[in-house]
Amino acid sequence: MTIEEIAKAFKELGHETRLLIFKRLVKAGESGISVGALKEELDVPNSTLSHHISSLVSAGLIKQRREGRVLYCTVQYDRLLAVISFLQDECCVDEIGVNSDS
Repeated sequence: MTIEEIAKAFKELGHETRLLIFKRLVKAGESGISVGALKEELDVPNSTLSHHISSLVSAGLIKQRREGRVLYCTVQYDRLLAVISFLQDECCVDEIGVNSDS
């Protein structure tokens, strides 16, 4: 991922509602969860949920799939791992060196 993509991922996860959506999707695992179930669990209006889901999709953090009339959301785990790797490899590299000397 580019630095711009990483920044966009952090930006989108920096909103409380989007972070709650993402957290719930991570807990749902590979099968994901329906948009209707997310709406009920988070108690947010359809338009608000749709806006936040679109933001997460735009950042590449989640994807959607349709099964019949039901729309499911799932985490893009490869993107999540790339963000985590960025933090470990790029942001914490000096800190790791400091800790190993202690």
